Amino acid sequence: MLRETGNLFALGLDIVRGMFQRPFQFREFIQQAWFVASVTILPTALVAIPFGAVISLQFGALARQLGAQSYTGAGSVLATVQQASPLVTALLVAGAGGSAVCADIGARTIREEIDAMEVLGVSAVQRLIVPRTLAMMLVALLLNGMVSVIGVLGGYLFNVVLQGGTPGAYLSSFSALAQLPDLWVGELKALIFGFLAAVVAAYRGLHPRGGPKGVGDAVNQSVVITFLLLFVVNFVITLIYLQIVPGKLD
Repeated sequence: MLRETGNLFALGLDIVRGMFQRPFQFREFIQQAWFVASVTILPTALVAIPFGAVISLQFGALARQLGAQSYTGAGSVLATVQQASPLVTALLVAGAGGSAVCADIGARTIREEIDAMEVLGVSAVQRLIVPRTLAMMLVALLLNGMVSVIGVLGGYLFNVVLQGGTPGAYLSSFSALAQLPDLWVGELKALIFGFLAAVVAAYRGLHPRGGPKGVGDAVNQSVVITFLLLFVVNFVITLIYLQIVPGKLD
């Protein structure tokens, strides 16, 4: 397990180094970004609406019990922007885009295309993995913004329509407690999550076991490992953020 972790970390460093090397595979980057966006944008939008609504309804019910209905907007929006949006984006990018990347790299590996590239002196990391990693990071960043907007709008509508909240109180509480770093940390999470999903998918694709069946197993493993890793990293980032950035009313 320690060897696997070290190899995964080494691959991540190779990818970071390959981002600053030339030539950059711009065409491959555009194609992969379009592909990842095409398979994730609709599911992400459909998940964002009920996710934002559930957060708003749950927080609104709790705030009503505590007599703090005026803070419903701030609580639901901050929970959506800081936590829900990056996680939803990362899970769908890893589940759809990451599995496709893992299957593609794995198929090339068992067909010995990766070995042939290395024999010819072509870096498989720079040629294949770096464009896919940057594509997943870009798509995760953009999708996170979309999920934040849709989730906030969904929470606003459900709070105002179903829970009898007032638009003015919802918006005023948000402006009173929210701050710009709350948005930046959500975008940073999405960027890091996209990178981690791509690294794990590429690593499992480069090391399948057992031929074609091993590629399918590698895809499943990459999704599970990415999900577990994302929740751990999300906890660490949130903990550091709450220690560094004080609340607006502190």
